[in-house]
Amino acid sequence: MDILFTSSLPASCQHSRDYNFTTFCPDNQTFNSSSTGLINPPAFGMSYFTMTLGALSNLIALAILAHSYARFRRRAKAPFLLLASALLLSDLAGHVITGALALHLHLGRVKHHGAAIIVEPPQGYCKLFGACMVFFGLCPLLLGSAMAVERCIGITQPLLHSTVVTVAHVRFTVLLVTSMALTLAGLPLLNVGNYKPQFPGTWCFLPVNGQLSIADASLALAFSILGLISLIISVLSNTISGLKLFQARFKDQRVKSSMARRHGSILSSSLHSLDVEMMTQLAGITVVSCVCWNPFLIYILISVIKFYEGISRPEHQCEKLLLLVLRLASWNQILDPWVYILLRRAVLRRVLQLLQSDDRVMFTQSSSYTDSHRKKISLH
Repeated sequence: MDILFTSSLPASCQHSRDYNFTTFCPDNQTFNSSSTGLINPPAFGMSYFTMTLGALSNLIALAILAHSYARFRRRAKAPFLLLASALLLSDLAGHVITGALALHLHLGRVKHHGAAIIVEPPQGYCKLFGACMVFFGLCPLLLGSAMAVERCIGITQPLLHSTVVTVAHVRFTVLLVTSMALTLAGLPLLNVGNYKPQFPGTWCFLPVNGQLSIADASLALAFSILGLISLIISVLSNTISGLKLFQARFKDQRVKSSMARRHGSILSSSLHSLDVEMMTQLAGITVVSCVCWNPFLIYILISVIKFYEGISRPEHQCEKLLLLVLRLASWNQILDPWVYILLRRAVLRRVLQLLQSDDRVMFTQSSSYTDSHRKKISLH
């Protein structure tokens, strides 16, 4: 899903000297429908770079998760790793599939560059493209919320987690989530709503601007609400889990007991370090998802609410703004795998060691300065 936004920004948006954010939604904008066919064709260098970067990043992150799953197959981390692998697989598939579909439309634009008419994609192609956009847009959000709920149960109710959150249940959850996203994405294929080409004619999605049908507005509203609810669930679950981890850490620091209790404390600290690693990754995913997806989801929600309130706007009034927020959402699939690559326990431990070594150097320098200062005072 990302390549189409990193590459579909029209040249008029990339290179125009008078391009500014105040022209996104003017009050009385007139739009010539044939102008989209006359804009300059995009440069493909950035498109190829982002597509390659996203694919390689997801493959590297999947290899790391596969190695971790082989180590923790029979431990409490296995359900989390399965959900994370499903999320990265959906990111990779969405990145490659929608990228290939968008690239095809870009090549069509280059072929017909200079034509006086718009060459829109075939209706069947546009429906397939739009269905992929909705499906691969919803899946990471829903899977991210499922991961947050799984960690929340594992941290706050470990006994319940060991009996309820099994690998079989996680697989069923992945199937349920993908079925939900597939159902919403497939309704326009059954003539419930429709997918339409979007500005500048290089991608297809549910119509959210201009005059909408009730079916189109309902589907767009369902997409936006499902995405926002997923993000809210992720934030709430991660907040509860984080507070529980802080509480457990402070409790461990207050424990002073015999040798047997100290062994138990070591085991608890080992488990807590595993929880901290997973929570750090979850927090990173949640922050990336909120930053990337919130503008797009909120834009759709506001547009549909205005439609239901009877406030009509020209169909092409805010298309550049829609393209911009969708382009931002596309980076979610590139940034997600880097959360797993950079926020691993080995990397975090290395960073912590570097910070501790710096603290020790500063402490040593401070101690030597204090000693020398005391010697000078004693000599006087």
